[in-house]
Amino acid sequence: MNPYTLELALLGLAAMGMVWIPALTKDRGISYAIVYMLFGMLLYKIVPDHLPPADPGHHGTLTMHFAETVVIISLMGTGIKLDRPFSWKNWASPLRLITIAMILGMAAATWIGYSLLGLSIASAVLLGAVLAPTDPVLASDVQVGPPNEKRKSETKFALTAEAGLNDGMAFPFVWMAIFLTMNQLSTTGEWLTWAGYDVLYKVFAGIAIGWAFGRGVGYLLFDLSAKYKFLKTTDGFLALSLTFLVYGVTELLHGYGFFAVFICAVNLRHYEKGHEFHSELHSFTDQIERLLIAVLLILFGGSLVSGILDALTWKMALFAVGFVFIVRPLTGLIGLYKRDIHIKEKLAISFFGIRGMGSIFYLAFAFHEATFEHQDELWAVVAFTILLSIIVHGISSTPIMKHLKTTLPVEQVPE
Repeated sequence: MNPYTLELALLGLAAMGMVWIPALTKDRGISYAIVYMLFGMLLYKIVPDHLPPADPGHHGTLTMHFAETVVIISLMGTGIKLDRPFSWKNWASPLRLITIAMILGMAAATWIGYSLLGLSIASAVLLGAVLAPTDPVLASDVQVGPPNEKRKSETKFALTAEAGLNDGMAFPFVWMAIFLTMNQLSTTGEWLTWAGYDVLYKVFAGIAIGWAFGRGVGYLLFDLSAKYKFLKTTDGFLALSLTFLVYGVTELLHGYGFFAVFICAVNLRHYEKGHEFHSELHSFTDQIERLLIAVLLILFGGSLVSGILDALTWKMALFAVGFVFIVRPLTGLIGLYKRDIHIKEKLAISFFGIRGMGSIFYLAFAFHEATFEHQDELWAVVAFTILLSIIVHGISSTPIMKHLKTTLPVEQVPE
């Protein structure tokens, strides 16, 4: 059997499945992520020798770049579909989630990792940072729909905006873990450098560059094209090219590219907000994202039966259960304390802290930058947490969202 030919056939099958499987599984109350993950597990049990290697621990650079590509494309699509204009009041829920809830979640995971799992302090900090961000890739079942949908629930908006923002927010703490394992945070000056450069500069550089690109491309598309017809386009491919351009430029200038891509998408979205071209941009990114997600989920399923869980202990499994069912829901509720939204929405927002491809990227990135203790254990506990999240949230998201839709009023999107 020719492995390359088999891989092409499976790629086509996976891509074709994305045409129908998401709708079919949603009607049956589960997430398509479960189907693709199980398909990957089955494939790697049957014909492992004829498939590309699936163990991220032994192919860290490839894993890092593949997950990175999926995440940035997802961030562009996430930003484009957010209809709600930015203000501190309008975005209060996701802003609380990426500050209060996220910091508390990282602290809890770090403490448990250090005290219960016996990780070194650097590895424990890395565990907290890796599991902190919710996933923009696998959370489509609990996110808002396409642009100009007009009516969006607070639950879906909060989870969508949170997933767009917190991938960038986790990066300073991943760098903290890297510096700790390299013994580069031993003095006050080094801590100040981390706070000034890796937190303030890189975050604000990402925001500024993303804002500039979003406004600039919006001006080009909707203002200048009215004067110069050759600039007028209806090609959704622009979204993909803009994703790579913004991310690449930001990283070259040492900013956080995840922030830049998301902020760029949100600003572009709100330049001529009602224009139908936004739907074309979203549609194109959604199609590319679904193809890459299909491949990544199959590889993740393959990794589950290829040794990534070999180092898992009952303590690690208990940690994952506690993180999904206790830490995230509790910190989410604390973050939304006194927020003027229905208690059912607070509970749903707090519960659906879906973990996924962002965590895989961050772990691969950290291992690429430095040597950590307990690498096999970290891969095992992160993979098991993602597995648990895919199953639990994948089964519960559709019925819970349907319940909220039928029992709570859906708000009008602010103009």
